[in-house]
Amino acid sequence: MYRVLIADHHPIILEGVKCVLQNNPALQVTGRVGSGTQLFNQLEKDAPDVLIVELDLPQINGINAIRRIKQEFPEVKTLIFSSHPEEMYALSAIKAGAAGYISKHTDNETLEKAIYQVARGGIYLNRSITEKLNSGISRGKSLITKFKKLSTRETEVLNLLSSGKRNKDIAEALDINEKTVSTYKTRLLKKLKVDNVADLITQSRLLQINTT
Repeated sequence: MYRVLIADHHPIILEGVKCVLQNNPALQVTGRVGSGTQLFNQLEKDAPDVLIVELDLPQINGINAIRRIKQEFPEVKTLIFSSHPEEMYALSAIKAGAAGYISKHTDNETLEKAIYQVARGGIYLNRSITEKLNSGISRGKSLITKFKKLSTRETEVLNLLSSGKRNKDIAEALDINEKTVSTYKTRLLKKLKVDNVADLITQSRLLQINTT
């Protein structure tokens, strides 16, 4: 039996995931929390085998929280359960220490499959992203290779830029100053080999996968 902790600030999600999992005799829901403080308090008391957590949990930064969990609770397998686009955030989450990334639009069977896979020590990403990562298409390989060379913080800045955030917004979201944001933008331009922010965003969006 795998022990599962659910962390999400939407009560209906907490209840819904619990209802799905409690019907599976191989899974035991050990708790439900709705904030970063509650999450780490619960992890200190009773660390589960698998943590299902959203990126936007209040009181913590999602990517930083993944790093902290990996460092302080290395035996816990973290599965991100998010409404954010997988193509933009999944690789960042995996690089930070998550064991998997799954959309909140997924079905019950896929959720359970992801839990089993990460609990057993595997990595779970959706088929489209996995195929893209394994693709032999030279352009795709080139983009993924460039993306993988980015640090986690550079990826965070790139994601926020791609979503239309200004330097000030990015600085507030990541708790850094605007000058530091500009430094990261300069690094991104160099690493992704583009001349301006518009091309930077365009290249970032080329990583997106059409799921329609």
